[in-house]
Amino acid sequence: MTGVDAEEIALLAGAALAMGEPEIGHGLLTVTVAPTAWCHALEWARDELDCSLFDFLCGVDELDADPPGILVVAHLHCPAGRHHLLLRTLVPADDLRLPTATGVYRGANWHERETHEMFGVDFTGHPNLDPLLLPDGFEGLPLRKDFVLASRVVKQWPGAVNPGQSAGDAARRPGKRPPGVPDPARWGPAARPGTDPGT
Repeated sequence: MTGVDAEEIALLAGAALAMGEPEIGHGLLTVTVAPTAWCHALEWARDELDCSLFDFLCGVDELDADPPGILVVAHLHCPAGRHHLLLRTLVPADDLRLPTATGVYRGANWHERETHEMFGVDFTGHPNLDPLLLPDGFEGLPLRKDFVLASRVVKQWPGAVNPGQSAGDAARRPGKRPPGVPDPARWGPAARPGTDPGT
């Protein structure tokens, strides 16, 4: 399939995947599908759009959104036609499971392992979800927003303004802890014995 632009792909995707209005930004089509349609959408992109190149798959923490969940995003590319597709689905927070894409794109293997390890999404049917990047015995999901940023507790931020904080915020609330850092009395070198950072 050659000479196809994002608008034409959007029309094809809308009819084939029966999803909502696709988004087109900077010439790239983004299609959002339900988790139950994930593998079908991947197969459609591979077979009908000739998106034979699986570029990447990643997670995005949307646990503070409504509805809450982990957004799983895959970027697919057609080398011959030079068109792209960004396919995404929101895996609900109360059931972080999604069928594996490895049966459609073998290149998804490593990416799903990383997303499982960093965000906690269980890719059902995956041949090997063993840890990939973190050391043995590591606890937690480091790319989720609720993960404690230990280095921020051990060593203070050297700037006058914390990341994500404006100068005005700093002036109004000089002692405010940055997001993800618990009370030092409950966690870190000054913690009192028997306190739990998760409470």
